[in-house]
Amino acid sequence: MKHLSLKPVLVALLAFGLIATCSSPAFADDAAATYKAKCAMCHGPDGKGSAAGTKMGARDFGSAEVKAETDAQLTDIINKGKGKMPAYSGKLKDTEIKDLVSYVRGLAK
Repeated sequence: MKHLSLKPVLVALLAFGLIATCSSPAFADDAAATYKAKCAMCHGPDGKGSAAGTKMGARDFGSAEVKAETDAQLTDIINKGKGKMPAYSGKLKDTEIKDLVSYVRGLAK
């Protein structure tokens, strides 16, 4: 009876675990840092709107209006701006904008 070596299997499982563990927090940290630097001053740290932002028309990310918008619509708003919100096209990479949309969806929950 041959014995299978568990070493390759354990190495593979460890590698997959490290990849999964390292990639998720990196996304969350990057998106959170971008949100804090570019969005929180008006949209608030929790996405409900700061006092100044609310006065300027910043929307609560938990509102039915925002929840009804598609990811493509939110991406378009971030790229082109809306109302007093500045456009971020050319200031943020496409991947950063995509990550922001996901982050905003998380704040809406």
